[in-house]
Amino acid sequence: MIRDLPPEAPLAMPVQRFDGPPPPQSAPSGPVERVGSANDMLARRILLVLLTGVVALAASTALKEAVLADGLGVMDVVLLTTFFPLFALIAFGFINTAIGYILLATGLHPGFTPVPQWSDPLEGRTAILMPVHNEDIVAVCQRLGHMARALAAAGAAPAFDLFILSDSAPEREAEERAAWRALAGRLDGAVYYRRRERNIGRKPGNIAEWLRRFGAAYDYMLMLDADSLMGGRTIIGMAQILDRRADVALLQTVPQVIGAHTLFQRWMQFSSRVYGPASTAGLVWWSGSEATFWGHNALIRVAAFAQSCGLPELPGKPPFGGTIMSHDVLEAALLRRRGWRVHMVMADDTFEEYPPTLIDAAVRDRRWAQGNLQHLGLLHASGFHWINRLQLLLGAAGYLASPLWLLLIAVSVALAVRGDEGLLAADASGTVLGVTLALLFGPKLMGVLHVIGDPDRRAALGGKRAILRSVAVDVPLSMLAAPAIALTQTIELIGIARQRRAEWHPQNRSSDGLTLGEIMPRYRWHVGAGLVLLALSPWMPMAAAWLAPITIGWLASPFVVRWTASEAAGRWAGHRRVFVTDEGARDLQPALGAVVEPKVG
Repeated sequence: MIRDLPPEAPLAMPVQRFDGPPPPQSAPSGPVERVGSANDMLARRILLVLLTGVVALAASTALKEAVLADGLGVMDVVLLTTFFPLFALIAFGFINTAIGYILLATGLHPGFTPVPQWSDPLEGRTAILMPVHNEDIVAVCQRLGHMARALAAAGAAPAFDLFILSDSAPEREAEERAAWRALAGRLDGAVYYRRRERNIGRKPGNIAEWLRRFGAAYDYMLMLDADSLMGGRTIIGMAQILDRRADVALLQTVPQVIGAHTLFQRWMQFSSRVYGPASTAGLVWWSGSEATFWGHNALIRVAAFAQSCGLPELPGKPPFGGTIMSHDVLEAALLRRRGWRVHMVMADDTFEEYPPTLIDAAVRDRRWAQGNLQHLGLLHASGFHWINRLQLLLGAAGYLASPLWLLLIAVSVALAVRGDEGLLAADASGTVLGVTLALLFGPKLMGVLHVIGDPDRRAALGGKRAILRSVAVDVPLSMLAAPAIALTQTIELIGIARQRRAEWHPQNRSSDGLTLGEIMPRYRWHVGAGLVLLALSPWMPMAAAWLAPITIGWLASPFVVRWTASEAAGRWAGHRRVFVTDEGARDLQPALGAVVEPKVG
């Protein structure tokens, strides 16, 4: 008999406060750490911050000396104050990746590897939660079916229950129930379905409602998104880690991109395979037990989450007040505030899909931008670890960087038009610009060196020639797309500042291409900005030469969006071995088979 829902097992989830005294520590004591481990982690973080500051300060000092050679004006002040935070941000990213590359190259970090497993039986019960909001429910059930069969093949099915938690429109319920019943009829384990009548609090509200009704019956919950897919080996191994480590509340995996069809998806999938490992290894190196949470493909201790992560409504009106949009990073901070450990693991069989077009990516990015800007008002929250505050700040800084870059360009253009070539004339030797380019493209070079030096990864990505051919397409394509992405983010930030809130629309996960008529309403400002720079070129020849990639990127943005949104272009790239990934070997049937039991000891 197929049941909609199990018996209710209520669990308290109190709403948290960000002011006043921090709540008491509630996590149990973990295993005794080796002497000096805490100091070692502190030293890593201090090293990262100091190196970032030194590089940014050195570049800013060199620029300041050149700018002040002919006196200090208002635009010079804007130039200098804008340059330092931007340079610090790219220096931070470079140093993080450089550290990760060294760890991978020396074998100090294994990279993406299987999650350890033990012969011990699972102790805790896990709920696999799949929140959906007007999604392709057939595809969702296919992914859940893969995971359930992998767990059953390993003999672990009794320890896991599956929940489809729907926030879809009423007219989608019949289709969802039919897909759920078909799935439940094919599986031996329990599969439940629930649709909320009122979509309060978006995804966090969806999860909170489940916790308050059923949470007490489970020890852990596996948080998924509608496009998530994870291997049975990884799920079981993570549950065993939580069984053994009572002080760990959350294990966040690093999903790899799968399901690429359009050229944009293939491009992003290749980029994540090549450039992602070094950056992620660096992140794991310094985040330690204060790792972040990305909202999906993560295993969470239910009681700790319910006690720590009840989210309040923020004071004021949206977009800065109201429902917390980017809940995940904040939830990691709330868990750490009570003493729980949050770790990131580079598992080798955890996956997600990517938006099919630049426009769909920008729509998703709009929600993230608003959520990350909300975090600026929570930096003062009581009891947060300073690393969690840094993560909140970095998330917001990633979006604020776009208008700052455009401000830097605007100041340089204004100085150049009046006869002073600005940043370019001040840095006549090109030292600062050269260092900037090195910091921007250095991570790509390190990623390429890493995959070429790893025989398995090199083969999975089509071999050395295919990798280099793909990078030769990726670099100019990235240079064309970056100015358009920066201007898009700036336009969206202006909308947020004007109190235009982000709506909760279902995410588009497929595309059969876009017409220029569909693209131009979103990119008319980009083309206009490109035409302005083009028109000003005769009055600023040196600046125009250096700004040519930006000018071309804005002018070409509609055509880049149209080309990359095409599945035909994706097939074209595949035939020519451009953006090759291990899709044929792994992506269509990820490692979801039976678990091979490791030897004890």
